Amino acid sequence: MTATAPRLGSSPVRLLLAAAVLVGTLFGALLATASPAAAHAALTGSNPKDGAVVATAPKDVALTFSEQVAMDDDSIRVLEPSGKRADKAKIRNLSGGGKVGYGVDLLPGLPDGTYTVAWRAVSADSHPIAGAFTFSIGAPSKTEVALPDQEAGGGVVGVLYDIARYVAYAGFVLLAGGAAFVLFCWQRGASARPLQRLVVQGWVALTAATFAMLLLRTPYTGSGKLADAFDLGGLQNVLETKTGAALVSRLLLLGAAALFIAVLFGAYAKREDEGEKKDLTFGLAVGGIVVAAGVAGTWALSEHASTGIQPGLAMPVDVLHLLAVAGWLGGLAALLTALFRVPSLEPSAVRRFSTMAFASVCVLVATGIYQSWRQVGSWSALTDTAYGQLLLVKVGLVVVMVAVARMSRRWTAQLAETAKEKAEAEGATEDETEDVEEPVTVPETESESEAAAEGVDPERSAQLARQQAAVATAQKKKARDADPVRSGLRRSVLAEAGVAVVVLAVTTVLTSTEPGRTEEEAAKAGGTVQGAPAAPAGPVEIKLPFDTGGQNGKGTARLTLDPAAPGGNEMHVWLDRPDGKPMDVPELKVSFTLKAKQIGPLPITPDRVVAGHWSADAVQIPMPGDWQVQVTVRSSEIDQTTVDKNIKIG
Repeated sequence: MTATAPRLGSSPVRLLLAAAVLVGTLFGALLATASPAAAHAALTGSNPKDGAVVATAPKDVALTFSEQVAMDDDSIRVLEPSGKRADKAKIRNLSGGGKVGYGVDLLPGLPDGTYTVAWRAVSADSHPIAGAFTFSIGAPSKTEVALPDQEAGGGVVGVLYDIARYVAYAGFVLLAGGAAFVLFCWQRGASARPLQRLVVQGWVALTAATFAMLLLRTPYTGSGKLADAFDLGGLQNVLETKTGAALVSRLLLLGAAALFIAVLFGAYAKREDEGEKKDLTFGLAVGGIVVAAGVAGTWALSEHASTGIQPGLAMPVDVLHLLAVAGWLGGLAALLTALFRVPSLEPSAVRRFSTMAFASVCVLVATGIYQSWRQVGSWSALTDTAYGQLLLVKVGLVVVMVAVARMSRRWTAQLAETAKEKAEAEGATEDETEDVEEPVTVPETESESEAAAEGVDPERSAQLARQQAAVATAQKKKARDADPVRSGLRRSVLAEAGVAVVVLAVTTVLTSTEPGRTEEEAAKAGGTVQGAPAAPAGPVEIKLPFDTGGQNGKGTARLTLDPAAPGGNEMHVWLDRPDGKPMDVPELKVSFTLKAKQIGPLPITPDRVVAGHWSADAVQIPMPGDWQVQVTVRSSEIDQTTVDKNIKIG
């Protein structure tokens, strides 16, 4: 093989780390600006129902969810049309019989009108969820309630929290995978400074990200204000939650991990006795696996694996999955660092990593299949939900990684063969030199020796030694970079690591995306995860030709609705004769019906503005959907007709 890779030095490592940070930032921003689908419990029903019109005021408002959620006394707020609080601000747990429900009692003597129910909660997998819906007492009315546009877990706090989650995953991968590479693949690497820095940087990143998540937890699940990150009262409340306990446990385990790192790169790296080093290797391996499994368990106990079906099996499977990810991707980062920064990397270390990576991939496939079935649940959810689509992207990226890894294995085999041939050649050379008689050297006289000794400058001698060492290192690096097999291996490993950065980012997004199984169950139950009103779609205009049957009864009704979104809308209706002139009639009525939800008809009686023009500025549309608009035109005492047409709201 004659092709060689360009001498890139250590820049690819820095480029890869910069790419990891950039991808994490972009995905965090994507999560913050995406539509609110990143929630894992679903609002499956309410009483009163969304958009319902009841004759008398109910005693309470009750919500049901697809899985367990955490709520406080301010989690459900019922607001009058004026915006005044209409509930008693005391949450009631209505769970039972396999259902998860919470409710709040209403104040007595509530007036008629449209009421807004705003709720927020923390899903059992640690993600905040929130939403709002309306119901009316007596008849719909105009409401002055203004709900915040920012969804739960969004805004600047959401971006920072998502970045911290990505950094935490990346830090764990570097910490656990880098240490595994040293212990199981290349024990001499414990004294290599680049590998030491890689593992320590992973520990620092994971520790800092965990602290950040602990502080951001209060605004992330509550107000959304960054200043609340330093609210000690809120921090105390966080520590009482499952997620807070998991984060604190992770910090304690990271203290044990710091001791592990100190021993690995301290006493272990300096140990020369093979027997003692073997015993210490076994002890560090057992201790390291226990600590790594504990850190991985803090994710399993607080996120997807802890909720849904079969949590008792899902949590240990999730731990194995995370350990396999760290072994593969973290070991890959360590191998990449060694290939670019450590001249003395042995081919046997690359072969051992290849074996470890293969075992990790096998574990990933087995645990990934189970997790996919558990979170997706059906073939349709695999293609029709955001979680399923992201999962397909991840699978495709992993397939690409495996294909690149196969190329790396081929380079590894060639590297081993080259090393074997070199060793045999060096052995033959040594045999030849043994048969050659060494030349006789004449020893220096005492005076010459003394003169030489007196003429040596210690500083100059040390400087020359350093220069010689630097030249030797440069020559060794040059020879290493010129090796076509090693250059090919470096290129393939760098490509594999680049794909790994994207895989890790997609995995982070998956952990904050509603599982396909939950999304389908919520859709079947008629609920939505967030329940928030849809964004305004802009004004809508429809034309409805009509004929009342009487004299001059033909015409066209033009109806506009602005902004054609849930909540308050302004409606205008114009009646035009066939010749385009305004048509005045004694009576005109409009109604809205959402047949899919069995809501309506909601009657609207617009006010006459001028001849042929009617308007209403308090048209309340409770929720998005495909609404049927009916316009009733009466042109005389006996001539009347009703025409209808569907419009899309939201």
